[in-house]
Amino acid sequence: MHKAGFVNIIGCPNVGKSTLMNALVGERLSIITSKAQTTRHRMMGIVNNPDCQIIFSDTPGILKPNYKLHEKMMRFVADAMEDADIFLLITDVYEDVQLEESYITKLSKVTQPMLLLVNKMDAVDHEKVLAKINEWHIKLPKAEILPISALHKTNLGLIMQRILALLPEHPAYFDKEEITDKPERFFVSEIIREKILLHYHKEIPYSTEVVVESFKEDEKIIRIEAVIYVERESQKGIIIGHKGESLKKVGIEARKDCETFFGKQIHLETFVKVDKDWRTNEKRLKNFGY
Repeated sequence: MHKAGFVNIIGCPNVGKSTLMNALVGERLSIITSKAQTTRHRMMGIVNNPDCQIIFSDTPGILKPNYKLHEKMMRFVADAMEDADIFLLITDVYEDVQLEESYITKLSKVTQPMLLLVNKMDAVDHEKVLAKINEWHIKLPKAEILPISALHKTNLGLIMQRILALLPEHPAYFDKEEITDKPERFFVSEIIREKILLHYHKEIPYSTEVVVESFKEDEKIIRIEAVIYVERESQKGIIIGHKGESLKKVGIEARKDCETFFGKQIHLETFVKVDKDWRTNEKRLKNFGY
């Protein structure tokens, strides 16, 4: 008997979806920062065993769209609502039970199994965790609720046990050697974007998109050229910084992470270009993979 299925992770921004995904998959696939909208795409992480294949999906945090980009991001969430065999709805001990009501309504009607994971249980006392669990039980009574700490991997073994028990019988959907559905270039662009999120403030990180223009690999080294797109000329200056120091710092840190990810020497060149109002342009968003 072989089991396989799609386990889709959904929730609001900054509750720990990407941390959970990386911990469950055992690979650092999703970028992580404290900023909202860190995750823009739906990305799959695949766990393979001889008798099962679990396809996890990390998704953007649920939000009210302000840009065409946000609408595209919420489309990824909607897709994840459609094809799940198991839902992992992740919240945390601080979040008010105010997930977008339209999503609560949808989730209350799903027939697939749902594990509602209350993250960051280590951050507050036991009584507060229980109180939060009770709030969610009233909101989604059919969900199986588990307190967890994605960061400290508390109860993650229990989550995997429950997933394996609930997973349907099915042949593998992907080759057993695959760990993700995304190409190598995607991870380079995400690593660079993570550094931008970490080092720049206000609107700058949200106005940028990273495209890998060239990815040439030989036996010992990978040579990469990447373009950081911004919406305004003034933003270009901020990204580059005085005498190029800011861009250089991003490049150095991204190169180091890429070397860890690929296990090879990396030569990374980064450039900055202006693509006016790309977040609201349907054609440009499509070109960027949204």
